[in-house]
Amino acid sequence: MVITKRKVIEKVFTALIILCLIFAPMVGVNYDLTKYLPDSTPAAQAIDILETDFTYPGMGRVMLKDVSLYEAKAIKDRIADVDGVDMILWCDSTTNIYGSSAFIDYADIGDYYKDGDAYMDIAFLESDSSSRTHKAVREIERIVGERGLVAGSAVADTNLGPTINREVSLVMVLAVIFIFVILAVTTTSWFEPVLFLMVMGIAIILNMGTNIMFGEISFMSNAVGAVLQLACSIDYSIFLLHAFTHEKASGIAPEQAMANALRSAVTSIGASGMTTIVGFLALALMRFGIGPDMGFVLAKGIALSLLTVLLLMPALILRFQDTIERTQHRSFMPSFRKFGELAYKIRKPIFIVVLVLIIPCYVAQGMADFTFGNEAVSNSVGTPVYEAEQQMNAKFGQSNTMLALVPVGDNITERAMTDEIDALPYVKKALGLAAALPEGVPESFLPQSVTSQLHSAQWARVLVSVRSAGESEQAFRYADEIRSIVQSHYPDAPTYLIGVTAATQDIKQTLTSDYSFVNIISLLGVALVVAITYKSILLPLVVLIPIEAAVYLNTALPYIYGQRTLFLGFIIVSCVQLGATIDYSILLTGNYLDARAQGDKKEAAIRSVAASAQSVITSGTILTTVAYALYFLSSVDAIGGLGQLIGRGAVMSMTLVLFMLPTCLTIFDKWIIKPDYAQKKHARLNRIHATKLVLPAINELHQQHLQLREQLRSNRRARRKAAYDKLSGMLTGRKKRAQSTSENEEENSHDSK
Repeated sequence: MVITKRKVIEKVFTALIILCLIFAPMVGVNYDLTKYLPDSTPAAQAIDILETDFTYPGMGRVMLKDVSLYEAKAIKDRIADVDGVDMILWCDSTTNIYGSSAFIDYADIGDYYKDGDAYMDIAFLESDSSSRTHKAVREIERIVGERGLVAGSAVADTNLGPTINREVSLVMVLAVIFIFVILAVTTTSWFEPVLFLMVMGIAIILNMGTNIMFGEISFMSNAVGAVLQLACSIDYSIFLLHAFTHEKASGIAPEQAMANALRSAVTSIGASGMTTIVGFLALALMRFGIGPDMGFVLAKGIALSLLTVLLLMPALILRFQDTIERTQHRSFMPSFRKFGELAYKIRKPIFIVVLVLIIPCYVAQGMADFTFGNEAVSNSVGTPVYEAEQQMNAKFGQSNTMLALVPVGDNITERAMTDEIDALPYVKKALGLAAALPEGVPESFLPQSVTSQLHSAQWARVLVSVRSAGESEQAFRYADEIRSIVQSHYPDAPTYLIGVTAATQDIKQTLTSDYSFVNIISLLGVALVVAITYKSILLPLVVLIPIEAAVYLNTALPYIYGQRTLFLGFIIVSCVQLGATIDYSILLTGNYLDARAQGDKKEAAIRSVAASAQSVITSGTILTTVAYALYFLSSVDAIGGLGQLIGRGAVMSMTLVLFMLPTCLTIFDKWIIKPDYAQKKHARLNRIHATKLVLPAINELHQQHLQLREQLRSNRRARRKAAYDKLSGMLTGRKKRAQSTSENEEENSHDSK
């Protein structure tokens, strides 16, 4: 069916590509990790309250250089008038800057004005990721100009999207070039790499367009989805083309060769695809919402790659087979027989080294210095926002805004709580409506436009500016102390503390609880696929040993290097490395079983490495190259760090598969080798080739159907022509009779005259 209907399939895919190209730009991208918190977390509940009763504000920072208090005040008022700005924390809320300098205690306002420089904290009406906030940031940057610096989470978010899009586009261009070069060296036709990239490009477009079903995807899925889909699934098209070439070399007609290739390759392609899909889908079971987001996007991409390879690629291969043959070149790859012998020779030292390292690495992988929240994503070293932050911190110290939410109505309690928080040594300013009201002045005397910023019908919010980073052990300790003070004043009522620090604490708690669960599920899922494929219970364990060892070695290195790592990337790489590189183990294991049916364990181990090395090295090099391109070209730590983990993991996986897996197979040989394996495989191949008459028969019936349809059309045309001729003759006869009658009448008229 796939071969006989290939023209229809091409038309369907063409229509789908056009639709997906239209839909892809409509997919939203989210850069705010707090949106993925489970609804049960305090931070998520607080955000819901803020969005209902107030707003969940994005935060910004401004530092003005070489300005007087009056100039700073004028600029501050201009910023306050920008659409999207809610409020600005500056010294004019507690100090009369228009008074004489002799009456201003500059030590008291040192957090906001020092040595001719002014500092301000800005709260926006909407979140960091809001388009309204982004426009406000751009307007503030215009107002400040060269006289100062603008930073903060809202500014970082504003710049994050364009930065990621620009860098990922560059990565994709370089990835295509690198992959073409790698495939040109490892294949025997100059056109084969073009065909592979064409098929994968179509699958990527389909995945990007079908993301419209989610409405919005995370920046991580948007940044690495296409790159990982390209690197992880290009093997499928290579498997199919090589199977077709092998069948065609035996003298079989192209259509029949493709039919045989599909039947023989569908098992290996399906098993490879399913293990990768299962590895990615394990992410979908995370409580933290970015896991399901990435899991579904990546798994859908692999599934679409499988469908594109199995449905569209046969048509493209048959269409371009003459071009492939005309562009043939000699093989640039050497024989890997000696490589297999080397791998067998050094198998024991490598196996012992891995066994010695595996337990310490398993322990060390959870001891690295991890980051968890938005600040680790958007405020990366080397970005303009980071540099601006460093200059502000050097002059005025770090600044971190938190919001306390308490029940409204008891202004005395709210004032006492605000004053206690304001007295903390690490708090720059605590601003609440009750504390700001003069003694004896009721709240009702103030306009609604003022009170609504801090009081709603049910909740009061207090802004707390803290001298700390948004994410650090110090910030977590400060948040716990402030939260304790809030709860002590409202022991019987629900209260919340929200901000970058509080949200990061909830993200940390959620992610750490997800880690072990996701790892176990991904392992069990992949093991199940391997067990079903090979109909063996022990074989999945053997296949997984080198991959899991590579995962432990890879994830332990950040601790060994003292490198700070995003914990989210730490979870993702465990599933991605397992799902993307388990194919190497499956391929080598299949070759070992084939070779074992014809020889002893030693020869089988050598031949399995020799037969698998080119494919494993090709696939591993592609994944490594693409991942390290992300690492070197992305200025966003979250994306670059994930690229480094994936690239390094791919190198370790292919190394251990080629040098450690044959040893594992020989150790467990007597339990995994079935006596009838060779007979079953030969029987399966015989069944595949025994169906070689089916396709010609189908083609013959199809041709007879076309001939019959053409004959019917010809008969209909003949009948229509005969009817037309008959009608035309009748009309001609009538015209002649009418003309003759007219001529007779004219003659009679003439005679009478």
